[in-house]
Amino acid sequence: MKHYTSIHDIDNINSWIEEARQLKENPLKHIELGKNKTLGLLFFNSSLRTRLSTQKAALNLGMNPIVMNVSGDAWGLEFEDGTVMNGSTAEHIKEAAAVVSQYCDIIAVRAFPTLTDKEKDESEQVLSAFQKYASVPIVNMESATGHPLQGFTDALTISEHTLAKKPKVVLSWAPHIKALPHAVANSFTQAMQKMDVEFVIANPEGYDLNPEITGDTKIYHNQEEALKDADFVYVKNWSSYEDYGKVKNTDPNWMITKEKLGNAKFMHCLPVRRNVIVEDAVLDSDSSLVIEQANNRTYAAQLVLKKILENSPS
Repeated sequence: MKHYTSIHDIDNINSWIEEARQLKENPLKHIELGKNKTLGLLFFNSSLRTRLSTQKAALNLGMNPIVMNVSGDAWGLEFEDGTVMNGSTAEHIKEAAAVVSQYCDIIAVRAFPTLTDKEKDESEQVLSAFQKYASVPIVNMESATGHPLQGFTDALTISEHTLAKKPKVVLSWAPHIKALPHAVANSFTQAMQKMDVEFVIANPEGYDLNPEITGDTKIYHNQEEALKDADFVYVKNWSSYEDYGKVKNTDPNWMITKEKLGNAKFMHCLPVRRNVIVEDAVLDSDSSLVIEQANNRTYAAQLVLKKILENSPS
């Protein structure tokens, strides 16, 4: 595997899950694999779990992580080709990616969408530019349209807690105070489509995700109907895709409650706004898997880095 930029880079999700579980049992088993290798983590946006878990994953493999908050610590980067750089940007991605490639053996990038320009966001301008101009492997730590580290983490978490042969998994939209990206919901959808689960999505009308991603997945506009007999309920807000980036619904009745959850396990990528997305009674109950999900972020990232290192020249 050269890069990890999408859930589609996973060739067999079941074997990946098994390998990740083995890493979890013995995180330092492959500590010599990354010896004298450097991981550069470039953050164009803020992060807590992704930053710390990916650093720890690198350390577990013996790598040396270098972290940079690009928007605050580096020159403003230009991503357009052929532009006259007489504005606010001081360095072109062509030079920046080439330079960082000399310092790092793997580059991990995190950059959010504009939520105003659908075409630009779906072109994955930042991530694609690093893939084009860097000479080392690229890892997606969340991009405009995907969060494949989180998506694989969620698949791992479900596999650890499922009791049913074919569990019912529901991805439910919930209200939020501002417009949020589609990345987590997209990658979770793609991960569930690779697993042997009954997967459905619940969201208000006007909030359907990109149909090219949801495909044949059943979509409910009635949350209670979708939640019936669920084994896992993954809750996430996202803005409108059709009316791109807009908040068209803030109905508090879509918040997840203990009554709605029933006997299902609750999942969320964090951070989560209490008593907006989900009530305290759910987050503070034994049904909540959010802390275990966060822990699994390390082993998901570690497996990705391991596979890239194994495929890279020594």
